[in-house]
Amino acid sequence: MNQTSYHEPLSTNESTLIIVRHGESMWNEKNLFTGCVDVPLTRKGVDEAIQAGKILSTMPFDIVYTSALVRSKMTAMLALTQHCCQKVPIIIHNEKEEARFFSQIYSEDTKNQSLPVVTAWQLNERMYGDLQGLNKQETAEIFGKEQVYNWRRSYAVRPPNGESLEMCLKRAVTYFKDNIEPQLMAGKHVMVVAHANSLRSIIMYLDNLTPQEVINLELSTGVPMLYIYKDGKFIRRGSPAGPKEASVYAYTSNLALYKQKCDEMLQETLKER
Repeated sequence: MNQTSYHEPLSTNESTLIIVRHGESMWNEKNLFTGCVDVPLTRKGVDEAIQAGKILSTMPFDIVYTSALVRSKMTAMLALTQHCCQKVPIIIHNEKEEARFFSQIYSEDTKNQSLPVVTAWQLNERMYGDLQGLNKQETAEIFGKEQVYNWRRSYAVRPPNGESLEMCLKRAVTYFKDNIEPQLMAGKHVMVVAHANSLRSIIMYLDNLTPQEVINLELSTGVPMLYIYKDGKFIRRGSPAGPKEASVYAYTSNLALYKQKCDEMLQETLKER
């Protein structure tokens, strides 16, 4: 079995959506408001990204979307190094015509062994305005815990000179509807790697949550979440099981089939060595 034959879409009426919050960043570690400041992962964040990749190593992917921030892109790239398809993740540069021209691939074989990664600023974290770079605990001591909680968790309240969750939702969900959902409708399997608030916004849309319900939604760093898209509906399946566990593949026969093909490919690879 060659590397391309088992990666065809498994079903035209069913596709998978994987959502992952980036691994721990250096400002997560320091308990600072990060927002749209472009901060890389910690060593722990790198490990979380690799572990996420191992969990997702036999899940189908046709295209990956990340925010424009490095912690999101690092997480996606590190996770994809663990995937059974052994395709090379390549960031697509469509910023302007020159960028598209400079990054063209002229080998069809190479294209077939590549996995497109699309970055979008609309998936960036919520912009925290004047809070960015401040310590969360110290900020709560200055302004009061209730005020800081409202800035962080309420739906419509903006931090000073920043975005509310409602504002973040408008850009993230609009991008999702215009760019990502059509891929799923076409039977493509998609991974989205982004941030706590941009992903909370998307999950609010997928799960039809109210503004009050989304306030309490927590997303851990580096933990994948699985949705099945079928018959025009999103079905939430929670976090996929580890690579040696079978429960995630019991959700649909298509996922079980894909895992079987990955396992067969791995066995053939081992025989060739």
